[in-house]
Amino acid sequence: MPRVIAFQGEHGAYSDEAIRSHDPEAQTLPCERFVDLFRAVLEGKADACLLPVENSIAGTVAQSYELLLDHDLRVQAEVILRVEHMLLAIPDTNIEQIKRVKSHPQALSQCEAFIRRRGYEPLAAYDTAGSARVLAAEPDPQTAVIASRLAGELYGLQILERGIEDNPYNSTRFFLLGVNDAPYNPNVPNKTSIVFATRHKPAALYECLGAFARNQINLTKLESRSRRSHPWQYWFYLDFEGHPEEPHVADALNSLLRSASFVKMLGAYPAAPMPTYTDNSTSALHMIPLPRAELKVNGNEQ
Repeated sequence: MPRVIAFQGEHGAYSDEAIRSHDPEAQTLPCERFVDLFRAVLEGKADACLLPVENSIAGTVAQSYELLLDHDLRVQAEVILRVEHMLLAIPDTNIEQIKRVKSHPQALSQCEAFIRRRGYEPLAAYDTAGSARVLAAEPDPQTAVIASRLAGELYGLQILERGIEDNPYNSTRFFLLGVNDAPYNPNVPNKTSIVFATRHKPAALYECLGAFARNQINLTKLESRSRRSHPWQYWFYLDFEGHPEEPHVADALNSLLRSASFVKMLGAYPAAPMPTYTDNSTSALHMIPLPRAELKVNGNEQ
């Protein structure tokens, strides 16, 4: 029997597409709000839920991290979706007919240069997939929508243009959440996510993180967020490579427990592979080249 995985939005949303890319056999359950995802799992309506936690362009999804702290679901997997926006229209539409384009404001902003170059009138809607559903129900040959490839397939729309986003390096990272921990597989790269708070004293953060450096553990994300009930105090969200069942990771976590005032395990899970990006300017598939780090001491490059 296929797993039921909840997501925020309508069928055809990018979260829905991410679930299908991770588990093609899964049955997807749309929810209105992020908090409804947690309720769906805790109430037994879904086996798991997919929560967006950050976007490579827009940054962290703040509400998601607050919900991770407030609830006790565990991260079972990491999913990274390459966001590719499609220009969709009703069947047999010629692209020269289009005068206006509808979508979620964020999708419109991510395709701003394309829309301006085409001279389309942008119209904000509440959801990308919802825009596709409405256009299919109320056909208008002069209106197109920006949504996912999956939305076009589900609602019978044709793709006029692919990959119309201004920045081709647009990805969203999701956590797959469930009640139980993911089984440990030592044969794949693993990551661990935690949240902790430091004691109020000098070098408190250094003490908390020092054991990770001593154990040669690579930190992949460190972000502070305000504690809502403690003004000017902060939670630290940390992702790192490795699994608590590995001795060096267990050593680092035990040291953190002695140094921190609060620690919560969000989950240990298989790390997702990085997506391959399409650069629209060259139509070539490649990864982003990173510049070589340079250190200059007394004017000399090291």
